[in-house]
Amino acid sequence: MQLLSIIIPVYNEGNTIHLILDKIKNVTLPQNIEKEIIIINDCSTDNTSNSIKKYISNNTSLNITYFEHAINKGKGAALHTGIKNAKGDYTIIQDADLEYDPKEYIILLQPVLDGFADVVYGTRFMGGNAHRVLFFWHTIGNKFLTFLSNMFSNLNLTDMETCYKLFNTKLLQSLTLKEKRFGFEPEVTAKIARISKIRIYEVGISYYGRTYEEGKKINWKDGFHAIYCILKYGLFKL
Repeated sequence: MQLLSIIIPVYNEGNTIHLILDKIKNVTLPQNIEKEIIIINDCSTDNTSNSIKKYISNNTSLNITYFEHAINKGKGAALHTGIKNAKGDYTIIQDADLEYDPKEYIILLQPVLDGFADVVYGTRFMGGNAHRVLFFWHTIGNKFLTFLSNMFSNLNLTDMETCYKLFNTKLLQSLTLKEKRFGFEPEVTAKIARISKIRIYEVGISYYGRTYEEGKKINWKDGFHAIYCILKYGLFKL
């Protein structure tokens, strides 16, 4: 029986974490694939810890592993914890907000199950799925970062910064990942692209973006750090 590890880094999502967990719970994966949910609470300052523990106690049938960081280390560090502890055949990244729909795990899994892919990126810029209309400059920034990343990786991705990335777990765990915060996306892309004979696919996904008032956390500083990471890991094999 195959297993999908779902890694969820969490920071101050106490009021909504149960909603994304319910969505994951209600997804039926193809070929009887089971779900392993790995939640990493990155030292939240709200009621996130209590919300997660309550959810786990009320849903004992779910395979949930929960970790807490004693200090805030950043999204990348939370992902490192999840990746190290993943036991699945495949691993997918899931943000704790409601911007991405877990029903689309099925879309991401299909190229892998069909024997074509080792890694699948869910792109917000392809296909006819629903996309919330939000920030013009964020879109331009994402496309620029993807273009710059492609220059160094020699890939033709359309959405390097997407949250939804599905990996063969052993390949992902073979990487030495260093970025503690939002540099995870360009770093993992640069390093996965260097693996010999790697098969990377993209599939179109939906995107239900949040405004800053609704809790969006990434900002322009993270964009500049992403440029730094693209150059750092693109130019040097660190």
